Amino acid sequence: MKPVVIIPTYISATRRRRESREVVGSYDHTTAITQSGELGRCLASLEGVDDLGLVVVLVAADAGLENQAAEKVRAVAAAHPRLSVLVIGAAELALVRQRMEQLNIGRLEDEVGLRGYSAVRNLGLVVAITLGFDAVVFLDDDEVIDDPAFLKNAMYGLGKLTKKGIPILAKTGYYLNDQGSYLSKWEDKWYNRFWQQGRAFNAWISRAMQGPRLSRSNHVCGGCLAIHKEAFKRLAFDPWITRGEDLDYMLNLRMYGSDIWFDNRWVLRHLPPETQSEGDRFRQDIFRWIYEYRKLEYSRALIDLQQVKPASLEPYPGPFLEPGLTRRIRLTALLRSLARPDKRAYRRAAKAATGEASAYAEANCAKYFEFQYVWPEAMARLDSDQMLTTALVRSCLMEPVGGAAGDVGGGAAAGGAAARAVGAGAPVAAPSTSVDPGLTCEIRLNIAE
Repeated sequence: MKPVVIIPTYISATRRRRESREVVGSYDHTTAITQSGELGRCLASLEGVDDLGLVVVLVAADAGLENQAAEKVRAVAAAHPRLSVLVIGAAELALVRQRMEQLNIGRLEDEVGLRGYSAVRNLGLVVAITLGFDAVVFLDDDEVIDDPAFLKNAMYGLGKLTKKGIPILAKTGYYLNDQGSYLSKWEDKWYNRFWQQGRAFNAWISRAMQGPRLSRSNHVCGGCLAIHKEAFKRLAFDPWITRGEDLDYMLNLRMYGSDIWFDNRWVLRHLPPETQSEGDRFRQDIFRWIYEYRKLEYSRALIDLQQVKPASLEPYPGPFLEPGLTRRIRLTALLRSLARPDKRAYRRAAKAATGEASAYAEANCAKYFEFQYVWPEAMARLDSDQMLTTALVRSCLMEPVGGAAGDVGGGAAAGGAAARAVGAGAPVAAPSTSVDPGLTCEIRLNIAE
């Protein structure tokens, strides 16, 4: 296997952002343009990982900060010369879109880009297939990897068959929090009576940790996620989900006849900064769960998809995809507005449950399935594309190609620079490594034995 490690990072004008009414482009935490953030710590921990090849950092930034953010991240990456890092910012996104237009794919501006969790991940998948990698390992910038065998564990079993002949095309590990525990810290308080998400998750992961190394997963850690090319060339992340795009990807895989596997020996530490607004984050969760519920309902009318029912997702996340969801969410937001510090934001969240969130879900629940008709063909055309590979690597290395690399200033000049870069020069190879997925008593090689 030739994996690439992909790390999204989110840059804003300030760490604590003003109240945002955005649905898709709102994030759990961002790094202020003037602050060092957590990315450097993550990259430093990767220096101790065996057989590490290319690391791609995707830079999502506030409007007007795109170029400055990319320069900031390049400086962070330069402080770790032992790593091979490509920084993908707005300039490189312009190259991708230009090449997509040349290949008659279209721009897919909402679906592939640097705004929204899923669009950013989809851009990572596009970069991976363009550069010729056959596996992607997603990390988050607020994580620390302590195990030198981290990448070997990530690849364990990927692309192989179970004893029953089922291919393992995606897998997840788990996080340890700042207390060294894999359990959720959400407490069983009275204000969570109608929303026992922490308890349900803890019940699931406790059972999974006691089982075999690889088991079918009901949960996905987006910052500890490995996807085989056979999966990501066919299935994209959903750009219309507000957060929880990792768990949504698992549901999408099931709808399209595949699955995600849980590896209880693949672990890292998740050390996020303080949540900017607990209530606003729950508002995003409201949009997420109501959208997910409506999307699964809609999928049952599509005859070419597998039905995914809440009963198959016990003890988590099934209870959060059942009828009565809107009422339970609204009650939880109201109760938390009485007891939690972020009272005003929780009241806004309660209001959104019966208004904006339901309307958003109704308006967007069919779009992902339409996008899925386009994605496989787009990925097939971009697979190992030498022109785009050359342009991306040169741009990331700040080598001028027909103009200033990375210059995506306004109007036709930006498009012209992108077109010249995409069409110029000999192929440039991206660094890679090979990791053996292994042969164990739990899996067998997908070859004649």
